[in-house]
Amino acid sequence: MVDKKQVLTATKKTFALFIEILPFFLSILLLISLYVTLIPKGFYNRFFTTNSIIDSFIGALIGSISTGHPVTSYIIGGELLKAGIGLVAVIAFILSWVTVGIIQLPAECYFLGKRFGIIRNSLSFLFAIIISILMLLTLRAFGR
Repeated sequence: MVDKKQVLTATKKTFALFIEILPFFLSILLLISLYVTLIPKGFYNRFFTTNSIIDSFIGALIGSISTGHPVTSYIIGGELLKAGIGLVAVIAFILSWVTVGIIQLPAECYFLGKRFGIIRNSLSFLFAIIISILMLLTLRAFGR
């Protein structure tokens, strides 16, 4: 049987935690909104070269500081491919968009610890570059 007192206590604790977290989420939402509003659609095209290694690094860097819903990254990735940007850069961009979160890093450090946040984001950034290059090599090995 459910104890009403325990439910009330849990509800109060949950509400208190929500109030504590709310400023972080609102500030992140504000930063994301400003970023999306201020960055024009063709902004990313000027940064890429034809060098796969440099482009994977640039793609991962842009994806790391960009933010949004993961599904949006596929749409942007498709548009980047249509604009002539290399597949390796787009793969690195999408991977880092989804796994690295520079804008969310302060909140992640606050709730999960500074060391965890920095290590997780650093490894995610590094693996986005490695995986994008490995993907390119795999596609080339199979003649695509």
